[in-house]
Amino acid sequence: MAAPGSAAAQTDTTQTPGVQRQRWLVETKDGSTFQGLFLGQDESGIRLLTESVGEIKIPANNVKSFRILDNSNFKGGVYWFENPNATRYLFSPSAYSLRKGEAYYQNTYLVLNSFNYGLTDNFTIGGGFELISTFSGEPIFFLTPKYSFPVSEKVRAGAGIFYVNSTISDDFAGFGIGYGVVTYGSPDNNATLGLGYGYVDGSFSKKPVLTLSGMARVSRKVGLVTENWLVPEDDYYGIYSYGLRFMGEKITVDLAFLNNPDIADEVLFIGVPYVDFVIKFGK
Repeated sequence: MAAPGSAAAQTDTTQTPGVQRQRWLVETKDGSTFQGLFLGQDESGIRLLTESVGEIKIPANNVKSFRILDNSNFKGGVYWFENPNATRYLFSPSAYSLRKGEAYYQNTYLVLNSFNYGLTDNFTIGGGFELISTFSGEPIFFLTPKYSFPVSEKVRAGAGIFYVNSTISDDFAGFGIGYGVVTYGSPDNNATLGLGYGYVDGSFSKKPVLTLSGMARVSRKVGLVTENWLVPEDDYYGIYSYGLRFMGEKITVDLAFLNNPDIADEVLFIGVPYVDFVIKFGK
């Protein structure tokens, strides 16, 4: 997209019959944002037609960034920003990926810290550490690379690794899961089926771990999220979750509960509280 003041940017759409005007979102250097129909731009600035105050002109020297908004993101005349955390449910991943140059920081229970970065539009590299063990001098750390790709308009697939290790012992080879996921739906409303094989100290499990997760965006800033696990033991041991996701343009907060019959009987009927937040960076 052309920068304000460039020759390509000197446009005016007010006198162009039959052309549907684009909706633009402009961020200024003082942190303000303006949204409206694009009327044109020249060396002096960008002109928008806003719903609140009508036509405005934002000086070029005050523009930090601007982008064209997708009309499909308008519901009832209100702009719904993109889901800032479509790549993950509570803990397990979806088959959506970060775009190249995007990144996020996730904190769970205030002690588990993870970072992910989009190396390409399809490949994300991530990792993190546990805070208490780090302060004790024997840090627990993990790596979470993931590759995903579109299969069709509503289906994506991906594969990745979740690997954990520690400096506690030189003889310990770590543990983790190698997994594959298939996601159906859109970034706002989707379901994901996952299958993975656990790895512990040099050997893989004979039975797979199964996950079924989903999210549904019920309003501009609120979504529902669930993540459910079947973990192999002698038979399978199930853990399910349910909760709310509160969303801003660059941040999400999850308030959920982890539960199963054992937890409900022995710990808390509604389940063990789960809390995390995610901050997104980049585009």
